[in-house]
Amino acid sequence: MPRLMTAIGMAVVGASGWGQNVVRAFYLARGSALRWVCDLNPLLLTGIEQRFSGVRTTPAFDRLLGDPEVRAIAIAVDAPNHHALAKRALEAGRHVFVEKPLALTATDADELCALADRRGLTLMVGHLLLYHPAVERAKALLDAGDLGDVLYLYAQRVNLGIVRQSENAWLSLAPHDVAVAIHLFGECPISVSATGATYLQRDREIQDVAFATLRFADGRLAHLHVSWLDPHKRRSLTVVGTRKMLTFDDTLPDEKLKIHDRAAVPRPGHTTYAEGVVVRVGDVLSPFLPGVEPLLVECEHFVACVASGSRPRSDGRQGAAVVRVLEAGARSMRAGGTPVQVASDGSMNVAAARLAEGSGAGDAKQDGGLRVPATPTST
Repeated sequence: MPRLMTAIGMAVVGASGWGQNVVRAFYLARGSALRWVCDLNPLLLTGIEQRFSGVRTTPAFDRLLGDPEVRAIAIAVDAPNHHALAKRALEAGRHVFVEKPLALTATDADELCALADRRGLTLMVGHLLLYHPAVERAKALLDAGDLGDVLYLYAQRVNLGIVRQSENAWLSLAPHDVAVAIHLFGECPISVSATGATYLQRDREIQDVAFATLRFADGRLAHLHVSWLDPHKRRSLTVVGTRKMLTFDDTLPDEKLKIHDRAAVPRPGHTTYAEGVVVRVGDVLSPFLPGVEPLLVECEHFVACVASGSRPRSDGRQGAAVVRVLEAGARSMRAGGTPVQVASDGSMNVAAARLAEGSGAGDAKQDGGLRVPATPTST
């Protein structure tokens, strides 16, 4: 990416947890001039001033909006506050980067997208994995047809901790893999069937584990397993095609992406399994991947899109699609795993409606929104 002629004045809201990384990334990003960091915790702000020369701090969001040199604002606070802060920033004429999820309801997500469109502003969601070189390479392989017809994928995002108090494992962890599935398949699923369970915070009804199956209109599936109550640390993805398969393990120090020249080829007309299915086993290739930090790539992508007016890879519409899937998954969990249709662009998806007929999903689809316990915000 060439260095931009004029730096984009940036502000970051939220300096705790992941927000610290967002602050650092926008401070280092090419084309970015980080001017402000906003947070309610004075100790965090003191640390920011010591680490990042020239960056001013404030507990007041209005200070950011009052600075005409701030052209864009990155929001890295707790999810229940994403919509309100993003809306205020867009209404004030600022380009906005929002950490995942974009909002807690599809209605709120659509409102932000419409507002950004009306104002001609860039709205981008922090779906980090879309900027990982392994996912970029996987997308290129799928689009080129190297795997043949893609049949299904499955992903695991599990660990022992970090246990959240303001959102469940589905809302906290699944956005990553939902975004990847939509990105790789190039479309939004038509239905979600999900189950989850609460073990650690039963009084708060915060699910510690969730399993979900996303069904796409052409028959492809994506199965997701997320949990912060698991003995293993796994960040893995497997994609199965008719010609080849690929695996991505983000916990490995190198050779994260592998392409497996393996397939099972049906042979119609044979009576036995041995005759009717030919299993082919070939080489395993681990392609070279550039050693870049996905977060820095993501932040530089946002800055470049603000400067050029181009559409971000993970724009507001893509973020809203992820919210629809999360919303459908939450409704399915409350309905005991009943498949729930995923609306498209705020309207009924006809294929999903037909799939849901007779399944009982109609009883579950009306209860919208992602439920999170009300907690004080720390911006």
